[in-house]
Amino acid sequence: MEVLLAKSAGFCFGVKRAVETVYEQIAAGGKIYTFGPIIHNEQVVGELEQKGVSIVESKEELEKLREGTVVIRAHGVPKGVYDAICDQGLTCVDATCPFVKRIHRIVERESAAGKQILIIGNAGHPEVEGIKSWCSSRVAVAETREEVSNLELDLDKPVCIVSQTTFNYNKFQELVEIFSKRGYDISVVNTICNATEVRQAEAREIAARADAMIVIGGRHSSNTRKLHEICSQECARTYFIQTLDDLHLELPKSVGLVGITAGASTPKKIIEEVQNYVRINF
Repeated sequence: MEVLLAKSAGFCFGVKRAVETVYEQIAAGGKIYTFGPIIHNEQVVGELEQKGVSIVESKEELEKLREGTVVIRAHGVPKGVYDAICDQGLTCVDATCPFVKRIHRIVERESAAGKQILIIGNAGHPEVEGIKSWCSSRVAVAETREEVSNLELDLDKPVCIVSQTTFNYNKFQELVEIFSKRGYDISVVNTICNATEVRQAEAREIAARADAMIVIGGRHSSNTRKLHEICSQECARTYFIQTLDDLHLELPKSVGLVGITAGASTPKKIIEEVQNYVRINF
C-alpha cells in the first residue's frame, strides 16, 4: 500500500512566525500572555502553557493585568484590543499573520472611501471578528449561498468583497458570482492566502486518487475543516483527526493508496507520527 503525504501539509508561514514569536518572548523572560490561542492547535497551545504562557480571552481580562507582554495571535484581534493593551501599560508584540494584516489595511482603506464591506467567511471566527473591527462603514459577513442570496446592503453604495484567508477558494468564487448578479456595484479582492490555495488544490488532487484520506488538524481550525470538506467530496473514506490517538482506520485489503494532508496549524511531529503509523501498520 502506498502512503502519499501532501507537500504542503503542516505549518504555514504565518503560523510558524507566530509560534516562533512566542518562543522568542519566552527566551527573553518575563510574564507572557497571548490574546486568544496563538494558533488553533491544542497540542501547541498546551506546550506553551507548560512553559508559563497564559491565554487572555477578553478585554476585561486584559484590564486585570498590571505587567507583562501580550502576543497578538496569528488570526489577529479587534482594533480596540491594541488600545486596551497599551492602556494597561503592557508590552504588545504583534504576531498577526501578514496576510491577515493586509486585509485589515484593505477594509480600512475601502470603508474610509465609502464602500460597504462584504467578508466571505465564518462570522464567528477570530480572524473575521478582527477584520470587521477595521471597517468604518457598513459591514456584512456571509459564508453560504443562502446567506449571500438573502444579504441586503445599500444598492446605491459600492461594495468591496474580501475573504477570510483560509476560505475554500472555489466556494469563494461561487459566492462572488452569485452576489455579482444582484445588481450591486462591486469590487473584489481575493484575500485567500496563496498557501491556502496551494494546500486545498493539492488536497483535492490527492483525495481524488486515494482510497482513503486522512486530514490532520485542530478541531477549531477553519482551514483544516475546509480541507476535510474538500477531501470528503473526492474520497468517501476521509478521516478528520487531531492526533494519532484519534486514528481508528479499518481499511479493506483492496486499499492501494492512503493520502495524508494537514492544516496550517499542525506540527510536523504529529504529521510524521501519523504517516509512520500508517506505513508500518497497513
